[in-house]
Amino acid sequence: MSKKAAPEKSTPSEIPSRRKFLTAAGATAASAAAMGFPMIAKAAAPITLRFQSTWPAKDIFHEYALDFASKVNAMSGKELKIEVLPAGAVVKAFDLLDAVSKGTLDGGHGVIAYWYGKNSAVALWGSGPAFGMDPNMLLAWHYYGGGKELLDEIYKSMNMDVVSMLYGPMPTQPFGWFKKPITSVEQMKGVKFRTVGLAVDMYKDMGAAVNPLPGGEIVPAMDRGLLDAAEFNNASSDNLLGFPDVAKVCMLQSFHQPSEQFEILFNKKKYDALSGEHKSIIKHAIEASSADMSWKSIDRYSKDYIDMSSKKGVKFYKTPDAILRKQLEAWDKIMAAKSAENPAFKKVLESMRAFAGRAVRWQNDTNVDYKMAYNHFFAKKKG
Repeated sequence: MSKKAAPEKSTPSEIPSRRKFLTAAGATAASAAAMGFPMIAKAAAPITLRFQSTWPAKDIFHEYALDFASKVNAMSGKELKIEVLPAGAVVKAFDLLDAVSKGTLDGGHGVIAYWYGKNSAVALWGSGPAFGMDPNMLLAWHYYGGGKELLDEIYKSMNMDVVSMLYGPMPTQPFGWFKKPITSVEQMKGVKFRTVGLAVDMYKDMGAAVNPLPGGEIVPAMDRGLLDAAEFNNASSDNLLGFPDVAKVCMLQSFHQPSEQFEILFNKKKYDALSGEHKSIIKHAIEASSADMSWKSIDRYSKDYIDMSSKKGVKFYKTPDAILRKQLEAWDKIMAAKSAENPAFKKVLESMRAFAGRAVRWQNDTNVDYKMAYNHFFAKKKG
């Protein structure tokens, strides 16, 4: 059997050398500690992004913008901070897209219909009957049916250096606020009316003289007589903005904007410079905000609806079916005219139609009639 080799021993000449190295290393560490240098790398400075919404500070829409920012700020552990200013703090509401693209602002919160004047195709995300899709279904088309890619393509053709993210399905918007109930299309002729997006064309077809204004300017314009009537969005916004002070009749249900949603914009250079982790946080914050907004809206809108009807003298009426049918007929003309003059409009429309053809059929066949259950429990019983 072979013998195991004995372990090597340090020679006398090596021992001082090792001691000298260890002593020097210890001295370096002690010196660093004495000078206050940390032994680990410092965290990078927080990234702050300056946003502006297209909404007045008191509007619930601005609150939704703040909700999104707070989710990003919390999930990033303060490494990424979004600060949101109200409309007009840096630029006017309708100038937000250009300001974000140019880098005047790092991002913003608004709606696509506001960019209608730049390319009519973008308004398809917020205006018109959307082939019977509700707002959540339209978002499904956007993220899973090719809508997002089409919108990115349109923004690129407009030379807009932005990253767009849609979220927040909005309930059907009222036909409008009026001095007296509207029972026929003929009553719309000559009415000085406020709306935005492709809804401008729809109301014009019904004879209205349309003036597209940002949300914060509507009630003052009605108060001064510059507008006879207007639509904005929902019970909470309308209540907070003061609609009950200038009109007492609100016509509910309309096809002009039954499927709108919010848009969060980022300056593309700013967004591309973010880490993958921060981009993931933003994506999931948008998804969470979309759900939270839809839940909060049900709670808040229903409360303000009751408040206006019970305490502020507002009378709510359902828009007559004859007017709703006229809206759909107007939409047929709008689709034909815009598709002929704008290839992008036609392309988006065809994509929406293909998705809606199966999705709406599935939803209509699947969902139960919720009104039946409501009436069973809440309608006045005879006898």
